[in-house]
Amino acid sequence: MFPDNINKTSQFPQHSSELITGELTIVTGDSCVVGNLIQPVGDALKEATGDESAVHEVLVDVTEPRPVPFVLSFNNLTYNVKVPRKMGLPGFLRRKGGSADTDFTRTKTLLNDISGVARDGQIMAVLGASGSGKSTLIDALAGRIAKESLKGEVTLNGEALESRMLKRISAYVMQDDMLYPMLTVEETLMFAAEFRLPYSLPKSNKKMRVQALIDQLGLRNAAKTVIGDEGHRGVSGGERRRVSIGIDIIHDPIILLLDEPTSGLDSSSAFMVIKVLQSIAQSGSIVIMSIHQPGIRILGLLDRMMFLSRGRTVYNDSPANLSLYFSEFGRPIPENEDKTEFALDLIRELEGSPEGIKSLVEFNKSWQIMKTTTQFELDRLGFTLKEAISASIARGKLVPGATNDVSSTSMVPTFANPFWKEMVVLSSRSILNSRRMPELFGVRLGAVLVTGFILATVYWQLDNSPRGMQERLGFFAFAMSTTFYTCTNALPEFLQERYIFMRETAYNTYRRSSYVISNALLTIPSLTILSLVFAATTFWAVGLDGGLHEFLFFFLIMLASFWCGSSFVTFLSGLVPHVMLGYTISVSVFAYFLLFSGFFINRNRIPEYWIWYHYLSLVKYPYEAVLRNEFENPTKCFARGIQIFDNSPLGSVPSDVKLKLLQSIGNSLGMSITGSTCLRKGSDILKQEGITDLSKWNCLWITIAWGFLFRILFYFSLLLGSKNKRS
Repeated sequence: MFPDNINKTSQFPQHSSELITGELTIVTGDSCVVGNLIQPVGDALKEATGDESAVHEVLVDVTEPRPVPFVLSFNNLTYNVKVPRKMGLPGFLRRKGGSADTDFTRTKTLLNDISGVARDGQIMAVLGASGSGKSTLIDALAGRIAKESLKGEVTLNGEALESRMLKRISAYVMQDDMLYPMLTVEETLMFAAEFRLPYSLPKSNKKMRVQALIDQLGLRNAAKTVIGDEGHRGVSGGERRRVSIGIDIIHDPIILLLDEPTSGLDSSSAFMVIKVLQSIAQSGSIVIMSIHQPGIRILGLLDRMMFLSRGRTVYNDSPANLSLYFSEFGRPIPENEDKTEFALDLIRELEGSPEGIKSLVEFNKSWQIMKTTTQFELDRLGFTLKEAISASIARGKLVPGATNDVSSTSMVPTFANPFWKEMVVLSSRSILNSRRMPELFGVRLGAVLVTGFILATVYWQLDNSPRGMQERLGFFAFAMSTTFYTCTNALPEFLQERYIFMRETAYNTYRRSSYVISNALLTIPSLTILSLVFAATTFWAVGLDGGLHEFLFFFLIMLASFWCGSSFVTFLSGLVPHVMLGYTISVSVFAYFLLFSGFFINRNRIPEYWIWYHYLSLVKYPYEAVLRNEFENPTKCFARGIQIFDNSPLGSVPSDVKLKLLQSIGNSLGMSITGSTCLRKGSDILKQEGITDLSKWNCLWITIAWGFLFRILFYFSLLLGSKNKRS
């Protein structure tokens, strides 16, 4: 994967100072001062904080000339979207001369014929006011816009970038820092290394990569600190941003794209972040970022700037040529004035003028004609994309799973790790994060305990009278519905991870199927504990029928109910983006499930046009299962002799009168009915409730199958709903 040498040795100079250890290139020779790569970052950290971090071995020697540079070229990028138009007023309400709105959509151009070049070893910054198209351009270069919607081409070393190749050799850092709050900086980067680096790479080498990256990012003092969130104190805003960058550059990408990496940071933290990006670029990466308004110190770190205005290019050149550019345009920049601030103010001024920015756009086109064309640069390179990637891998680029075989059609595989490895890492990360927030499971366990205690005390030791039988039906209906309602507490879990999941899967960090299966497996232990606690709290306290076998089945059907409800809520979280919307939908749907379960209205009484919902009700099957478990005992009687009159208008009649009525009824039927004769068995109750079709075990399997179905639907909701691309 990282060979000792590569083909075309005459074209690719060798690094005599490099020592290949296993599969990882580590700089150890005398020609490279240890820490050369991170020295600029260390200086910036010392300047910003007055502290120095420990230095670890670096992975790529940036003091040696890079054998093959990369050139990213984007030509004539154009992107239009349809925006809903406000509905026009009726004719009699419009002012005279007003036109009717016959079309309810209009086309808005977000990118208008954008072209440019970015090289490795350089930082390219995209600037402009809000709405100028900065983030849209970054999305276009990152492949986050559908091909059919984006016109133009993006090439690397003259070759069109396929989506699969782009995902493996590039990284995209979002504007928002989406991280697991209870993991430390070191753990966060280590999990990223497990995901993004090849499975064949030894874990010791992955740890070395993480330690080197911690130093490169200037995070040594915060390595053991948790990320934190609103409720837990953690790292600072600037450190969070550097961690976000770190997890996306752990595999040393060739192309690094960032959307507003300095947004919300103070000047020192912003400078530190850009200093980190400079070291990344110098290691052989192409760095392109959007930035709102860089300070003077940051401006000195940039190699190329592109100003956008309403989706059009108004400047694309080195920061050093900014003064000359506007001077030749006829609007020289005054001395001692911030160049970027002047440029942005001038652009805003032109946007508000009658002629707009047309003059500046045309001037930029004529300015670019005088510059070296992209084709000249590519001709000078003379290397194919695969050869360039191969050379970079040979000198230490950790492109996940890449091979050095330039003739291979699968030079860069889709995923860095096998399926089972992804599941192990996903499970380990979730367990570690959950262990440090025990209150989340504690709330659910507390809710189940309180519910079980209330039910146990309210329905304490029910007898076998008709009234006791009716109360058992009420207990089962409430218990089954409670298990489903309790599952709604799990709704925020995926919603909080949604954007982390979308960011990671957008660049094939792991498979969606790995996430779904590991998520399902991790829920089983907690659901088992909840089911056991509820069953143990209520079964004997309520006085349910049966011994150990019936208790075990009651526990199993409770576990199946929790599994089914949890799977449904998980599926719902994959469809809706907001917690409150999810709660509203889940509570409403569970209420309908309970209504049609067969408790409030017998199945035989449900209208034909609603009977389909009865069979779709998730509460129906566990409800029928526990009734079967309770009333299938042929020796159990729930109405003897005069108890048949309980819960009827004759319930207040004296007992001797009831006995005479029983005797008369018996004579009419030709049988003897006494005060101890069993008149209602469990089978009679099941027939009364319309529970005659399925056995209790079939109800159990159907409930479990519902859970699996919703997990499969959850997978498809992620597959279709997390494309993370603009249409």
